[in-house]
Amino acid sequence: MKKIPWLVFILAFCFYSTSLRAAPPPLIIGVDVDMGAASAMAGNSIYRGAMLAVSEINEKGGLLGQPLHLKVLDHRGNPARALNNMQTFAETPGLLAVIGGKQTPVIQAVLPLIHREKIIFLIPWAAGTHLVDNGYTPNHVFRVSVRDEDAAGFMADTLIRAGYEKPGILLERTAWGKSNERSILKALSEKNIHGAGIYWFHWGVSDLSPQLLHLQKNGADSLILVSQPREGKTLLRSMVALPENQRIPILSHWGIASGDFPALAGDLIQKTELFFLQTFSFLDPPFPDRADHLFRLYKMHFPETQKPEEIPAPAGLVHSYDLVHLLAKAVAKAKTSEREKIRDALENIDFHGGIMKNYRPPFTPSRHDALGPEDFRIACFTEKGSIIPCTMIKKP
Repeated sequence: MKKIPWLVFILAFCFYSTSLRAAPPPLIIGVDVDMGAASAMAGNSIYRGAMLAVSEINEKGGLLGQPLHLKVLDHRGNPARALNNMQTFAETPGLLAVIGGKQTPVIQAVLPLIHREKIIFLIPWAAGTHLVDNGYTPNHVFRVSVRDEDAAGFMADTLIRAGYEKPGILLERTAWGKSNERSILKALSEKNIHGAGIYWFHWGVSDLSPQLLHLQKNGADSLILVSQPREGKTLLRSMVALPENQRIPILSHWGIASGDFPALAGDLIQKTELFFLQTFSFLDPPFPDRADHLFRLYKMHFPETQKPEEIPAPAGLVHSYDLVHLLAKAVAKAKTSEREKIRDALENIDFHGGIMKNYRPPFTPSRHDALGPEDFRIACFTEKGSIIPCTMIKKP
């Protein structure tokens, strides 16, 4: 009789050990974004899009019979921290890919490590042309987002259609600003437009009045802005300080929409004519049924959100969501978790019906950017801070 408890214990232990062995290890998608500094709104939007996609995939059984997990690290906009994070991901068992964030300079810093470790890197926000056109073969970077080269042409076309002929250009002095300088000058030259000059500023600048006065003297009738939210507020404050009849419309790249710009800038927005580039709006989606599905899923996980226009940084959410589903489709096509085979499969997906668009195809061996100018739109902020589609104001 004394042997029975031991026998029960041994049988229970064997059953428990077998159960442990039977549980498949998770596959991992890394997320390396700013979660706590100046671009935290963009980072959280990207994370939420990935999380919602992963939840759907796991409800259907995961990938290759294994659960899919997110591993989130916070680079806080710091390239050195991003390098450390990427090394951590490189050493993570079961890693499929890493989703990056908003800042072009941060991603530029990790490109060598990405390709040395053969990590698939997915970009749902950062727009630097050279991040995808990076010179690496094979190229491990794939993007569902704006591309600066395309954004420049789109902004130039927008200004021309609205009747503007001499835009000034105001750029942040970063790798992202440099990328836009090349693209904007090329786009304006191709359309035979001579701008009113290029002026630069550093992060943290407290006054942009000198740059505006120079542009005013040069006859600028509009302004192309490439900026983060904080410096965008500085520009609006400097613009509002001018007499009302000397203020000019602002057409911004989408960097200002990456933080809580309405809360930051307050009523300065309504005192200026501010327009900016976007790719997606829940208020005017290309596929309403798909967008409604994503909103209902979002609301289920984040019940404090009652209306689609309350979702912060919606483009980052949608791009990230679509990217995770594209990755899942590539894993299913490759039938393996080997990253090099998944990378090849990403280049050979025929079709995916996403929230953002019908990808036909999303990527090819020679094209790793899934979006183009046809996917862009102009947006504005409402008085309540929501992002809505709008039209650039016509020149008087």
